[in-house]
Amino acid sequence: PQWYPSRVGLQLERNGPYLKDSINIQSLAVSSIITLYFTDLGQQVGWTTFFLTEYTGPLLIYLLFYIRLSTIYDQVESRKNFRHPVVHLACFCHCLHYIRHLLETLFVHKFSGGHTPLKNMIKGCAFYWGFTSWIAYYINHPRYTPPSFGHRQVSFAALAFLMCEAGNHFINVALAHQNHSGSKACFPSPTYNPFTWLFLLVSCPNYTYEVGSWISFTVMTQTLPVGVFAFLMVIQMSLWAQKKHKLYLKRFYPEVRRKAAMIPIIF
Repeated sequence: PQWYPSRVGLQLERNGPYLKDSINIQSLAVSSIITLYFTDLGQQVGWTTFFLTEYTGPLLIYLLFYIRLSTIYDQVESRKNFRHPVVHLACFCHCLHYIRHLLETLFVHKFSGGHTPLKNMIKGCAFYWGFTSWIAYYINHPRYTPPSFGHRQVSFAALAFLMCEAGNHFINVALAHQNHSGSKACFPSPTYNPFTWLFLLVSCPNYTYEVGSWISFTVMTQTLPVGVFAFLMVIQMSLWAQKKHKLYLKRFYPEVRRKAAMIPIIF
């Protein structure tokens, strides 16, 4: 009784999966006696708090580097060196990305009061906040040099970034509508919106667009830190996509069996 419900983990066998909160104990009992194993899951935080904290940090951290604080850059060098337009564009795109995430957390995604261990939030914040500091330091540095192919490279990459951001948003809206419309009998299907047509090829198009955004941002800024971050995001998103794809195959086999998980044909 000293632990609140979301901190309690119950298992039918040692090291087995944790039982969901919605499961009735009576439905698990095959006899008059049932053994449950208890685990203290540690301090918990809500999913909304988790994502708001994780995404607010990069938004604010990047802006601190963008204004070139005297504690970060040499002020004489900052005033002397001209800022290339791509620096301002990168700030806009980076802020747009995380503002979208924050607004979707508040108004699109529904988390149904779920919880996650506090240590997961700390690890997530360390990853996003740390990489944002590294990325922002290089892009906003007074000695930053623009991409090799100039305006053409920046323009095409920025257009691709905006398209991926729009696609990610429309996919998230479609998934939220699917999950809370009361009808879960079929896999989300494309609509008249062209951004949702990716459902025809992959089962996790939101991850496809997320990866596309960071690859486009890498091309637009042409910096190593962004490239490293994009590479790690490809790995993480592919793992999440494989996991979700397997769940979709169990629930929506006829609709999903010919689709890739995240990248058409290749993956």
